[in-house]
Formats: sequence, structure tokens, C-alpha cells
Amino acid sequence: MSDGDGAPGNDGGQFDRLPATSEDREVPGRATREEVLDWWDDRFGIPPETFDDYSFWEKGKGKIWCFRGEAPDPVDVEGLGMTFLRTRQEHWKPATNAVQRFGRGASKNVVELSGEPASRFARGEDQEHDWDGDWGYVIAAHDLAGDLEPMGVGLYVYGELRSTVPKGRQEDLPEL
Repeated sequence: MSDGDGAPGNDGGQFDRLPATSEDREVPGRATREEVLDWWDDRFGIPPETFDDYSFWEKGKGKIWCFRGEAPDPVDVEGLGMTFLRTRQEHWKPATNAVQRFGRGASKNVVELSGEPASRFARGEDQEHDWDGDWGYVIAAHDLAGDLEPMGVGLYVYGELRSTVPKGRQEDLPEL
């Protein structure tokens, strides 16, 4: 597929492996493995080696998937692994699945919630929240049996924590 000026283009009907570095990039605007790993490290402090056994794929425009193992490139399937990250927009957004799977390794931009705030977040409600961390996408987490467990992705701006828990995954839980 071409983007009209002869450069390879994005084919939304197939998964294409992310190039390792910007020098390897053939499709303009496509994120690289290096950029993805740097983003998770910079934003959440999750070390790049966490993802050593995973390959990263783009399907559509900026929807990055994570797959443990290898597959032919390109591959024409409906799903490959799990949704991981949205790129090709002003602010990259981690997927709920990715945060729940890899968020335990985060060392920054984690908002700890307990009691009613945790329950409200799980229901998909936005709420005022006093936090002195960075604005932007955060990992909302809750202490569960002595371990901090990621609940999902939040967006923290102007003293408000906005829940981005997908509607189909929102839960009406008792006070956590």
C-alpha cells in the first residue's frame, strides 16, 4: 500500500510490525519499538526490558498491539495479542489491558485510590482528586491484599481524575 507519494502507507486491514528504530521506519508517522519503550519508561518508569519477549504491531492508524512471541510480518488477522497503546495523536494513550498487565512495574505517575474514590473510578466516574504528580495519563491503582494493583487508565488534569475505564468494563463495586 502507498500513501500517494510513493512512500509505503498504512494498511488498516493488517498488522504490521513496528520498526525497531526511526532509521528502520518506512511508513511515515508509524511509531517505532524504541519510541514505544521509551514512552513507557519516561511516563511510568516501566523499564524497557519488561517487554523483551514482546513484539509490537500497528493495525489501523496508531493502534498499537502487543504480542508475546513472533508472527509473520505483515499478518492479516483480526486480533494479535492485546491492545497496548494509541499513537498518532497529540498525547499517546495506554490501553486499559496494557496498564492492568504491565502497570505493576510502574514507579511513577501512579495514583493510589482507596475507599470511595477507588469505587468511583471503577464505575467510570470523574472526581476531584488532590495529587502532586504529572498531568496527563496515569495509572489508577488500589491496594489489594498488600499489593498495589492497577485498576486502569485515568487522565489527571486541573485537580480532576477522569476515569477512562471502558463502559463495558465499568464495575459497581462496594467501597474498596
